[in-house]
Amino acid sequence: MLTQQIVSGLAAGSLYALAALGLVLIYKTSDLVNFAQGEMAMISTFVGFTLIHSWGMGYWLSFLLALVFAAVFGIIVERVFMRPVQKAPVLSQIILTLGLYMAFRGIAGMIWGYEPASFPEAIKGEPISLGSMLVTPNQILIFTLTIALMFLFFYLFRYTMVGLAMRAAAQNLGTTELMGIRVGSIFSLTWAISAVLGGIAGLLIAPTTFLDPNMMGEVAIKAFAAAVLGGFSSLPGAVIGGLSIGLFENLVAGYVSAELKTAFVFFLIILILYVKPTGLLGIKQVKKV
Repeated sequence: MLTQQIVSGLAAGSLYALAALGLVLIYKTSDLVNFAQGEMAMISTFVGFTLIHSWGMGYWLSFLLALVFAAVFGIIVERVFMRPVQKAPVLSQIILTLGLYMAFRGIAGMIWGYEPASFPEAIKGEPISLGSMLVTPNQILIFTLTIALMFLFFYLFRYTMVGLAMRAAAQNLGTTELMGIRVGSIFSLTWAISAVLGGIAGLLIAPTTFLDPNMMGEVAIKAFAAAVLGGFSSLPGAVIGGLSIGLFENLVAGYVSAELKTAFVFFLIILILYVKPTGLLGIKQVKKV
């Protein structure tokens, strides 16, 4: 029982971590929290669903094309909606993302309706028995993909010129522009990557729940909580936060109450932030002006 709850918790937590990575990526670049992240992921998932069920494409081709759509969608959102308010107060930009959150959900409802639909798993197969645990191929894929992406983006930020440009833009936008760095391109790339991460999470979450315009609501909240718990300045922290939330909520559901699992999770987060306000791996930010 315990080991099975742990496996299920890590699988769920991996999905929260993927979505949290996208949130942290944008925050590290622009100090902005994108509250429309979940709805952007939901629309990308619906695009994958349409390619499979209406156009008759194979799963993996549809998966890839849905991620291409997600990247383009992220760039469009950044250029059309976010770039005009780039130098506005951060609070104004956050309110704009909340407006996009409502708009995207409504648009998805108009196009695809609110009738729940099923979505196929990435990998079909019988569960694998590991001692007293049963692990599905899909759970293995989700966990492995999350860890791999964490290391990939950690390397991107720490050791590449693109990562250096992203960090410079977060520190001082004006100075970064004077250095000849194309800040607009950096922001577009960041939103594209973030949208792809959200799209991956949405496509992998969809088989575990019904596909509808509200599917990412709870996931987006827990992804935000994961980023806060791990430290909004830390990519590894987002993954650790997501895995911790998934693990803890499954243990609470299994041994205490399924109805109280979310309340217990957020109570734990409050306690941790009371002890360490910057999150588990976050550091106090000093912004250069």
